[in-house]
Order: sequence, then structure tokens, then C-alpha cells
Amino acid sequence: MRDVLAAMMPGWHKGDTAGLATVVSTFKSAPRLPGASMLVTAEGAAVGSVSGGCVEGAVYELATQVKEDGTPVLVRYGISDDDAFAVGLTCGGIIDIFVEPVSRRTFAELDAVRQDIAGERRVGLATVIEHPDSGWLGRHLIVRPHGFEGDLGSERANQAVGDDTQGLLAAGRSGILSYGPDGERLDAGMRVFFASYAPPPRMLVFGAIDFASALARMGTFLGYRVTVCDARAVFATPARFPDAAEVVHAWPHRYLAEQLEKGLVDERTVMCVLTHDPKFDIPLLDVALRAPPIAFVGAMGSRRTHADRIAKLREAGLSEEALARLHSPVGLDLGARTPEETAVSIAAEFIAKQWKGSGEPLRQLGERIHHDEQH
Repeated sequence: MRDVLAAMMPGWHKGDTAGLATVVSTFKSAPRLPGASMLVTAEGAAVGSVSGGCVEGAVYELATQVKEDGTPVLVRYGISDDDAFAVGLTCGGIIDIFVEPVSRRTFAELDAVRQDIAGERRVGLATVIEHPDSGWLGRHLIVRPHGFEGDLGSERANQAVGDDTQGLLAAGRSGILSYGPDGERLDAGMRVFFASYAPPPRMLVFGAIDFASALARMGTFLGYRVTVCDARAVFATPARFPDAAEVVHAWPHRYLAEQLEKGLVDERTVMCVLTHDPKFDIPLLDVALRAPPIAFVGAMGSRRTHADRIAKLREAGLSEEALARLHSPVGLDLGARTPEETAVSIAAEFIAKQWKGSGEPLRQLGERIHHDEQH
């Protein structure tokens, strides 16, 4: 929903009804992840995507129908065969999509969710997508770290879902939970889709060089909140890094230590060290590799620089297990030359790590294209 929220709010404030289609589960090589959404506004405009093009036309028609008749529906699109569906995914995957009408009447809490997301506060949305009583379909529960609001249909269901989704919210994960019709655990009849909205992950770029500018641009494009940090004030200026959310003038290792102490670096954070200068790199990497695991720690430099860096970090007392977390020289072998090409190379490596990709050409692989679990 995050990707269509801005387009949804003007009509919501006016009292209009829109049709919202959300991917709630995927199987095999589905093109979009759970949580991807398409909105059909009251005027009939389409915003967002649920399949990268495969079934957009069919979903548009269904969302248009739902916004007119007000009846939520759960539909499956997949491979066409004798038993299958009117519309097939050319990629061979299967997706379940929940389509619901969205208005001030059906979703009174929407603006509160928008405010949480805009304020980068962790919030989750639980939606009933399947129930023997159609009156429960499309009901919402807003889940926050210390409580919930809304009504799924009964207090028992509210308490069960509100409690069970706290772990998903803390981990920033989305998924479907199953209950009995009144929220009974270890039963079936009701399914709830939970979408977790966490603040954007951070990218920390150390070294205010031209490669950092290209990497900041790439990180912002990928949805990271990018910080560029350098101890040299003449280089660490916002004018040189217009795509970064912030530019910090500080010694890199001190800045990282402060961010860790404040809890502002987590398991989703990507960190790239571009200075290849030992007086900056070694103290910084010493802090980073001793910290609780950061999603990705990469460092630029030649193989000779890398060997010298590893030797100095060993002298500093880092274990082999800690050193194994360092991606250096950073980037995949793309033959990159320019800063922009290098940024693509670096991004390709941390994306591959995140999704357990091999980095090999897809045409040379026989396994499935999409990976299910995020790491």
C-alpha cells in the first residue's frame, strides 16, 4: 500500500471510494512480493502494479468493479491449464490478490497509518481477507509496537491478531495468519494478511568522493535513506551529494559508534566504505565488524589494499568470523569503470546477498528466478 498511498489520500479526504488490489501471497516465480498494490481511483486512474504487467488489465477491471459494488474479493491468478484461471501469469507463478473498496467509511484509520509511515514510525496493517461471514472481509486492525486499534469483528480476534503480529512488526515482515472464525488459534476459517511498514532501511556511505555521489543516487533509487559521512569538511557538503538524505562531517568510526549506540543502525543497514585510506578505514571497520550484524559491510580498494586492510584488522584483534562479514573489494565483476557503473556493481552485490542470489547470468541457471526468503 505504501507505493499508492499518496494517490489514495486526496480521494479519501473527499469521501470518494477507490479500489485497492494487494498481493497477499505468492508461489513459484511470482513477479511482485506480498504487499505490492494497485489502486484504481474514483476517476478510474490506475496507480501501482501487482504483477509487473502480466495481469494488470484483469486486476484493473476487478478493482473497478469492487469500488463500485463495495464487495471485497480474494482472487488467484496463475498458470493457465485445464483447472486453472481465466488469466495466467506468463512468468509461471501464482499470486493471490485481495481487492477491497477504500473510503473513509471502510477504512477510517487510513490517515493515521499515513501519518505513521510519513513520520517513519513502525506500523502494521492487518486485513481480513477470508472469512465465512462476508461482513468481516476487508476489516482492519492497525498494529503498533505497543498496541493496536480498529476492529476485525470481535474482541477475541482483535486480541489474537494484535498479539501475534507484534513479532512480524518487529522483524519488518509481512504475511498471512490463519485463525478460526472468531480468532481461535490452531483452527481455520479466517485468514488475515499482515503488512508491515517499517522506516526505510539506511545506507551509510563513508568517503565523500565521486563514487559516493553515484552510490548515494543508486541507494536513494533503491529506497534507502542515504547518509554520506566524511571527516573532511571541504568534501562533506550537501551540494556535492544532492541525492543523500543527509551529509555528515565527522570521523567515520565515531559517527558509526554513535549511531549504533542510539539504535539507528540495524540488520537492514547497508554500509559502504569508499575512502580506501587506512586512517579512516581501519577504525571504522573495527567498529562495524564488532557490532551486531549489519546487512552488508563493503569496502572499496584494490586487492593489495584489501590484503593490507585484513592484516591490520587481524592485528586489531578481529576474529576470522568477523572478517568473513567484510565484502572487499566490494562489488560484483561487471567490468565497471565509471562511478555510476561502479555503483551498479556495488548495489548488485548487496542485493544478491539480501536475496541469496548467485550473481550469475540467469540464462546459465536452471533454478527458479525469484527467491522467497529475505536475509
